Amino acid sequence: MKIIMLGAPGAGKGTQAKKLSEKYGIPHISTGDIFRANIKNNTELGQKAKGYMDAGQLVPDELVVDLVVDRIKEKDCFKGFILDGFPRTIPQAEALDYALNNQNEKIDYAINVDVPDENIINRMGGRRACVGCGATYHVVNMPPKKEGICDHCGEKLVLREDDKPETVKKRLQVYHDQTKPLIEYYDKKGSLLTVDGTLDINVVFEKITEVLG
Repeated sequence: MKIIMLGAPGAGKGTQAKKLSEKYGIPHISTGDIFRANIKNNTELGQKAKGYMDAGQLVPDELVVDLVVDRIKEKDCFKGFILDGFPRTIPQAEALDYALNNQNEKIDYAINVDVPDENIINRMGGRRACVGCGATYHVVNMPPKKEGICDHCGEKLVLREDDKPETVKKRLQVYHDQTKPLIEYYDKKGSLLTVDGTLDINVVFEKITEVLG
């Protein structure tokens, strides 16, 4: 089963991807993880990506696709995979389809976790991250035992720059401009599954697995 997770930043697609990964025994792959692994292992592709990142530039589509295709050829992807954060644009989606077609494979499902912008701004504004271990909390949905303090390591919790309302609005605008067209792209291919991401996490998961089987 080859799955792509779609949805705005903060829609909860990463959470659903982790749960699906555990249920179906297929890897949850994010582009961030791929970049970090390749840079850490000093691969040729990793060195190229690092060059762009160090210069403060976006990694070009061709290189991102190469990194992703390289990853999904690994043994743990034999039964399938869940891509989270890729593709982000139509050209990336087309390049991924082309690479999979060359292996006589295709994307089975593009799961769109649909959440209105207003909900996302409120949701992300309540996020808190630990400066020590990186653990994340939410002031309403998943508060720490002691306000402002991490349960795991006792360091303080902060509102990350990425989660501030003004930053979230900018990220949502980028999403609507670049990534939202992917919903129509996969809908035309007949592989789109849209779920209401405002529902309880477990209800969203049940609705997805009802379709996946």
